[in-house]
Amino acid sequence: MSQSAQGSPTEATRLLCAGTYLDIDFRRRVIEELVEHEERPIAPSLGVDVVPVLTHALRARGQDTLTALLLLVLWTGFFAVDKASAPEGAEAPVPIWSTAYAVVCFVHWGAYAAAGRGSAAYVVDKRTLRQALRGSGSPRALRVLLPVGVPLLTLSYWAFTFWALSQGANNWVGIIFPLLLAVPVWMHRARVAAVMRAELGQEVFAQLPRPFPNSPYHLRIAQAIDREQYAGLTIYDPSRPFIGMGFPYEPWSFALELKRRKGVEDDTGGSLAPFTGRTIVELIRPRLEALREAAAATSRDRLKDLEIEEFVYLPVGPQRPMVAYDDHTVRRHLAESVNEGGEARRYFLRVRVGAWDEQVVVSVLVRVHTQGGMLVLEVVPHVLTPVRPEFRAVDVIAARGEDDLLRDGVRALLTAPAAGFASAVSMVRSAVSGFRTWLADPRRAVPDGPADSVRELAAAKEVSLFQEMDVSRYVKTVQDRIASGVRDALRSQGYETDQFEQQIVQINEGGIYIGAMSGGAVAQGAGAEAKHLTGTGGGGR
Repeated sequence: MSQSAQGSPTEATRLLCAGTYLDIDFRRRVIEELVEHEERPIAPSLGVDVVPVLTHALRARGQDTLTALLLLVLWTGFFAVDKASAPEGAEAPVPIWSTAYAVVCFVHWGAYAAAGRGSAAYVVDKRTLRQALRGSGSPRALRVLLPVGVPLLTLSYWAFTFWALSQGANNWVGIIFPLLLAVPVWMHRARVAAVMRAELGQEVFAQLPRPFPNSPYHLRIAQAIDREQYAGLTIYDPSRPFIGMGFPYEPWSFALELKRRKGVEDDTGGSLAPFTGRTIVELIRPRLEALREAAAATSRDRLKDLEIEEFVYLPVGPQRPMVAYDDHTVRRHLAESVNEGGEARRYFLRVRVGAWDEQVVVSVLVRVHTQGGMLVLEVVPHVLTPVRPEFRAVDVIAARGEDDLLRDGVRALLTAPAAGFASAVSMVRSAVSGFRTWLADPRRAVPDGPADSVRELAAAKEVSLFQEMDVSRYVKTVQDRIASGVRDALRSQGYETDQFEQQIVQINEGGIYIGAMSGGAVAQGAGAEAKHLTGTGGGGR
């Protein structure tokens, strides 16, 4: 059970809550996975509490909808007044100024979409457009044109309206209404900034009570999430295993024939003593606990917070409300699955390190079973990358004072075109989402496993060099303890360990080669590779 996530709100949880206000696409995918697909149990939550994220996602959607309704009223008035003020005698008066400003708004919003990001109604500043374009793989012409062309188009609109006014044109509609359209955006920014300061600031977030959705429908979903996100078992779809763990980090496995050492006999007259997966797990766990204690006593290394827990994957079966997550049921599944080595129900010993304030989460999943005189060991490390850096804008927004009305009003005026269109898109998507959810009735849908993890949806694509070094160190350290536990388990039961030690070879690069030496290869030196083409071994890096 994730102690860090349960004991106190984490930094990753805070950033994900803020991200629901800052990225409309992230918010949409959170609501789609948790609400529209209520039939899916949630993926394991590593370092994140999903309930506050869902709560803020619903609140952010509601604020966008309110802003969009206010803007709709103003746009209706804009078109109506603009059309009524058209020159007399025109057979079909064209609302020139409202149409021109609508084009400006569409181009503003389209610029963010072209950058590969869905802007929220709260647009931070123009630098986010440049940063998004720089990292989006967009064509060079687009990266150069959009950051310059969008402000130039807006400036051209205002220059033309004031020029037309100076020439005696009755175009006050094209000036007054764009200013009025900035007011709902200004109000929206003020509401979001208040949430950032009062609820999502670094100092206040951990002190406030845990938020829950208001409606009974969403509250029921939140309660189901609470039952599942830290449980010792999870439901999975065979085509989508390990959802929520991040990306695999050099998984490896091997199979070893169990051979009794010569001259070793037990008290039963030579028959083998019981040697099961549980035997090995109980010898691995003390070594991992000793590692945690040693790190806590001698350093501030994150290994001091290493979490060790038993975990079981269950295939999709009964409806979501029918799955039991109580302690008795979980313990029963763990006890039955640890030694069975089955295909569907799979037991793992999960070792987790939440580094960099839960920004980098390293999970090492260990599965071991002994059947047919064989020992099979599977080690599957996974890494969750940091939360996307743009979500850290919450600290910039929270640091701004409440009395900075004039400066924030200017920001609202500059960002109103994109923000207004984004809120309209959000309202339309919310209406479609609600209708789709009502029509599908997900509570009665065919049972399914999780398709996405909220934490993975917010993950950046890369880690820094320091973080990569820490990930490598954590994985190798944990794997060393696992190997020593398996070796000691073999020795304590009187089995040969030569072949085991031969199959796990530490090479100069610090990698691990898996495979019998008679049929494998060892690589040494920078950039070298080891490949195994026949037999049961694998390759090492």
